[in-house]
Amino acid sequence: MEISRRNLLTGAMGLTIAPMLPSQSSAAQSNNSTSAIMKRPIIGSGEHTYEVFHDWLVPPKNLNWGDTHGVTTDSKGNIYIAHTVGSGSISKDTICVFDQSGRFVKSFGSEFAGGAHGLDLRKEGSSEYLYICDVNRRIVAKTDLNGRVEWEIDYPKESGKYASRDQWNPTNIAFAPNGDIFIGDGYGSSYVHRYTAEGKYVSTIIGPGSDKGQVSCPHGLWVDQRDKKNPKLLVADRSNNRIQQFTLDGIHLGFITEGVRKPCHIHFNHGLMLVPDLDSVVTIYGADNKPVVHLGDGHPSSLRGAPRKDYIPGKFIHPHGAAWINQRDIVVAEWVPTGRVTLLRRVG
Repeated sequence: MEISRRNLLTGAMGLTIAPMLPSQSSAAQSNNSTSAIMKRPIIGSGEHTYEVFHDWLVPPKNLNWGDTHGVTTDSKGNIYIAHTVGSGSISKDTICVFDQSGRFVKSFGSEFAGGAHGLDLRKEGSSEYLYICDVNRRIVAKTDLNGRVEWEIDYPKESGKYASRDQWNPTNIAFAPNGDIFIGDGYGSSYVHRYTAEGKYVSTIIGPGSDKGQVSCPHGLWVDQRDKKNPKLLVADRSNNRIQQFTLDGIHLGFITEGVRKPCHIHFNHGLMLVPDLDSVVTIYGADNKPVVHLGDGHPSSLRGAPRKDYIPGKFIHPHGAAWINQRDIVVAEWVPTGRVTLLRRVG
């Protein structure tokens, strides 16, 4: 069955669900308990076997998770989570930062409340910057690692593709080797646009549709640089149930379809490609773009609005963002109203 993110979200807005999350202290105690470790689910196979730590990242008491959307890391190993802010939260900060051990460091970004979605980070010179897609205000913002806004991108009127601003709603971005930025208009009109590193419009390189070279809900993007001489723009073409490969000028090169359901985003770790799939699974692909392992497959899932007690250990509901936080372990953020961030700790 087609999962409509917008329809599900609309239906869930009336729900008030208290998150059943452990405190950081209780989580630490649990992590040191042999009996607790024995009870944790183990998923995957072979060298891609993982121990599952659901609700590994927990916000401070004055902040309730909303839908947990984006995941990225900085050069120090800190983990950044973008979420929409949950019901009853005192703080409206949307970007939460944790260290590699899972301890809360800081939060910021209250201006993105209700809309914090795509989250990516890039080092530029000696500094690092966050790129945040806000699906509530329909903008892309560049900030420093403390949330100070460098610039914002509104809809590309100069492209000639939009009759009005409400036809535009960016979901994620990707970085070209030369510093340019690709923006996927995933919740708007399904275009992919190219911008300079300074946020200036360059061109529209991909358009909407279901044919080869067209996209429908280009929800996530990544530049695949495994072949340094021929980098490829990969697009999580979610509503078409595929990942597409393009040149950096938008020329179609091929499809990745095996094991793909509703891909949300893409993240690389050397030769491996990590894909959080909204249809209840996280998949790792090898250098040949074939599935290596499916992790936590919870399909079919009807638990988005369910209470925490109904969640199935070791099974995902709606993975929305995922990233390697080092060379081994994975963090997964899920599109559920009270948020859930899971650590997959590689075994062996």
